[in-house]
Amino acid sequence: MNEPGNLTTAAGLEALHAELAELEGDGRREIAARIKTAREWGDLKENSEYHDAKNEQAHLETRIQRLREKIANAVVVEESAAAGGVVGFGSTVVVRDEDGREQTWQIVSSRDASPSQGRVSAESPMASALMGCQSGDQVAVALPRGTRSLTILSVS
Repeated sequence: MNEPGNLTTAAGLEALHAELAELEGDGRREIAARIKTAREWGDLKENSEYHDAKNEQAHLETRIQRLREKIANAVVVEESAAAGGVVGFGSTVVVRDEDGREQTWQIVSSRDASPSQGRVSAESPMASALMGCQSGDQVAVALPRGTRSLTILSVS
């Protein structure tokens, strides 16, 4: 399945593996200890600590399963995808808007996106408009607050 939501960098895949290892190790041990302690307190029907721990266990197992699926379906893409100066997944793009403000964006997977840190999802309107463009190109980006005109200053 080669869908945009499955795209990730090598670092993103490594982070998924690390999170999975943490949840399968320490996460499961902590929940098991909480369940054991709560069971020792007696009647399980009226033991809210036990039920809370069992609910957390279910959430933890769901998260583990989702991480396994993400890892299994991950498509690792090289970050230096700016071949020939063309914007692609992993590219870092410097743009200037019509007001003269410059911004730098790196195009990453939806999992790694953080607009406040300059990382936009490859699925976002901003990245979609920039994909395939080169330095010097003018781009119109349709955003919820209206269309924004950008000039691409550099691609790396």
